[in-house]
Amino acid sequence: MNAKKGSFRLDLKWRAMLLTSFLLLALTSLIVWVSNHSLMSQFQHSRDEFYENQSQEVSYNIQRSADVMRQMAGMVASSEDLGDALLNGSPSDAEWAIIATWPTLQLDVGVDDVVVYNRNLQPVVTLGRELEFASRKYSHEWLSDVLNNEKPSDRLLCLESCQQYVAVPILAQGVDAGVVLLTRSLADITRYLQKSSGSEVALLISSEDPSSERRYLREWKTSLAAVTHEAEVLPFIERMSQDFPLSATRGKALSYIDSGRRYEVSSIALETGREDKPSSFFLLISDVTDQLKEITKTTQMILIISLIGWAAAEVLLYLILRYRMDHLREISQKLPLLAEQNYSVMRRSIPRKKSFFVDEIDALEITAIELEVKLEDLEKEVGKRGVELEARVAELARERDFIRGLMNTAQVLVLTHRRDGVITLTNRLCQTMTGLDEQDLRGCTFQQLFSKDFFNADEYLKAGGQQESHFVSVDGIVRTIVWYHTPLRVDGDQRELISVGVDITERKLAENRLTWLANRDPLTELYNRRFFEEALQRAVTPEAFGAVLYLDLDRFKDVNELSGHQSGDQLLRAVASTLSGLSRGYIVARLGGDEFGILMEHTSTDTAVDLARKIADHLDQQSIHIQGRTHRASASIGVAAYPDHGDRPDSLMANADYAMYRAKEDMAKRWHLLQPDQQDREELKQRVFWAERIRSALLYDQFELLLQPIFRLIDFNIQHYEALLRLKGDDGEYLSPGTFIPIAERNGQIAAIDRWVVGKGIELISRFTDESISLAINLSGQSLQDKELMSFMKCEFDKRGVEPRRLIVEVTETAAVTDFTSARGVLEDIRRLGCQVALDDFGVGFSSFYYLGQLPSDYIKVDGSFITTLPDSEENQLIVKAIADIAKGLGKKTVAEFVDKPSILPYLRKYKIDYVQGFYLGRPQPAAEVGIR
Repeated sequence: MNAKKGSFRLDLKWRAMLLTSFLLLALTSLIVWVSNHSLMSQFQHSRDEFYENQSQEVSYNIQRSADVMRQMAGMVASSEDLGDALLNGSPSDAEWAIIATWPTLQLDVGVDDVVVYNRNLQPVVTLGRELEFASRKYSHEWLSDVLNNEKPSDRLLCLESCQQYVAVPILAQGVDAGVVLLTRSLADITRYLQKSSGSEVALLISSEDPSSERRYLREWKTSLAAVTHEAEVLPFIERMSQDFPLSATRGKALSYIDSGRRYEVSSIALETGREDKPSSFFLLISDVTDQLKEITKTTQMILIISLIGWAAAEVLLYLILRYRMDHLREISQKLPLLAEQNYSVMRRSIPRKKSFFVDEIDALEITAIELEVKLEDLEKEVGKRGVELEARVAELARERDFIRGLMNTAQVLVLTHRRDGVITLTNRLCQTMTGLDEQDLRGCTFQQLFSKDFFNADEYLKAGGQQESHFVSVDGIVRTIVWYHTPLRVDGDQRELISVGVDITERKLAENRLTWLANRDPLTELYNRRFFEEALQRAVTPEAFGAVLYLDLDRFKDVNELSGHQSGDQLLRAVASTLSGLSRGYIVARLGGDEFGILMEHTSTDTAVDLARKIADHLDQQSIHIQGRTHRASASIGVAAYPDHGDRPDSLMANADYAMYRAKEDMAKRWHLLQPDQQDREELKQRVFWAERIRSALLYDQFELLLQPIFRLIDFNIQHYEALLRLKGDDGEYLSPGTFIPIAERNGQIAAIDRWVVGKGIELISRFTDESISLAINLSGQSLQDKELMSFMKCEFDKRGVEPRRLIVEVTETAAVTDFTSARGVLEDIRRLGCQVALDDFGVGFSSFYYLGQLPSDYIKVDGSFITTLPDSEENQLIVKAIADIAKGLGKKTVAEFVDKPSILPYLRKYKIDYVQGFYLGRPQPAAEVGIR
């Protein structure tokens, strides 16, 4: 406690101690009271149980005494001599009959009197003292009831003394002979009760007429029939009778203090069995002084222990609070040092101490020191941030200059404008493209200059977006601009749009160029096969009519072989120019290699024939001169009209192709229109049949690949297989590819077949149990014009999880040379994908050696026409040896086909051919028979 400025203040520790003292004292008082109350309740409960037990004990002992006397009386009444004496009226004989049992009744049972009555209830034998009971009126009535009912009975009568009576009827010779009566006093029960209870016992009998002045209690109007320790107890009872009425002891114990000791007095009433009897009681006197003293002692001990605990708690609390409050006061006095930034003094004045038990004050101390450290660090950080802020301001200035320079040098249009479109800021490119300075641009709107189309400023202000617009620059060029709009918050809630425009004019031109290239043949700039087929699909409808011209250049291969592929390209461009000039208004396309097509919509057959005749005439007159050679551009033209010659694009193209082959047979006219004669109809039917059959086989997966092994010649190990395409006929036999492949090549179905072969071949590779085995598949020349073939193959490899190196792609020498430029590009793409390439049927044209080094390939397959006659033809031996030597010099492997007899093998070993295949070594067989999972 201290005083400050005249005001009294109680410290926290004293307040805590006072409140704790009040609480502990209240708890101490409550504990003492509860303990004392509990002890007294237990004591009272035990006394109540004692009183109840003694009441039951009195009743039990009286009943037990009556039962014993009844048994003794029954034993006496059962004596035959006694019964006969009573019937004969001989008192002496009756006395003699019971005199023998009298000592036993006196000594063992404690019987005071025995009286034998005859059947007239006259006493015959009397042993003991003279009975006062016999003179009573109700004694005769009771005995008469016993004799008449022939049933024993007992009674308790308290007159001058309390006696227990038992009467038993005597039966002799089947008739009532009399009654035997036994009596006994309650002195034995009194003594037993004193022993069992440990209390003094007195037997009181209510009486108006005192029989003895010394034992008569006038206040209670009772006589003292029996008492234990009479000398001490009688004066006590006399004193208590003067202070309390007898009724105070009935039903509960009376607490009475005499001579400094406390007694409990209770009375137990005796049932005498008659309404006119005097009342009688057992009076129990118990000295409970020692028990009460023990309770008082225990209560005092609890009080002392509680007070000692209270005092110890207060002392301990004082010691704890004194040190901790002094520590807290020290911390509170030093905290203002933090505001003065005197951090080092703070740490020195509050040294951190290690404590086993950490409380809130220790936590406050730790927090204060940590706060000091943090404040000091914060002050240092503020200083550091100040320096950084200055650097940041300078950096922002540099960034501002950088952004300004970037906006002015970046080749994009950058401007900001308000919601109404008024421009607020532009970069230098905006000024350059529009020819206006910054001030003039600020007076214009975005819609007025850059977006004359619809412009929704509200939409872009919400979430931004992009748009494409056109505007005419100062140089008069219409430019395509892609605008990217982003909302920009300025002052308060005012928002503007920052728009960045990218000039994509050149990209648009490039896209248009790519679109043109997607539909055009890059060599001739005519439409390509894909565009032609799509246009044909749109044109051939049930209501439409028109015609298709199918052109194939004659002897084009000779041009490539004699003068090179560049001469062939020059001839193709010249033919394309002629076709374009003669076919204005029609769709002219290069279908691949040296094949062209013309789609004439809404045109009659006569018009189509006229155009075919003009084309044939003009091409006959057209020639090119290269390296001293003259090459003429002659062509065979097939004409097919729809819907007469086909109501579907595939059937129409098949018929046009057929007409072209018929034109080749007529070298004078050079064009052919299908006629309705029988032969043409049969051939058309066959072409339509096979076109449908091929379509069905592709749709329902009816093709099959047979695998023919290819052996390494030095050890005859199988290195790879060649997949040979077959189609089962209706009789279950395999159909030769020569039956349907030419038709598929002419009607365009060969490309779909090639894709089926590629997909099926890659699937078979994935199922080979030996992962070192490769598979060779054949592709047609038309697939070398398929620009999507590479993506299809890559997708199949990824789907099946097959390494591309295990696939060998075979193309014929003729297909590769016909369109050398395109073929070379496709084969290079196939090798870049990881696949291997083989040139099939090589050597048919000896001039093909020129292309052997130009075409990308890994294997050279010598044409079977040279192999089958190898032992008999020296010319073929020279050709095969030349092919093997040149291939080896170029680092390519050689494969000999059609090895059908053993006599061929020595020559092949001599020429160092690498691989061999043929019927002699292994025939084509289903895939399931060659180790397929």
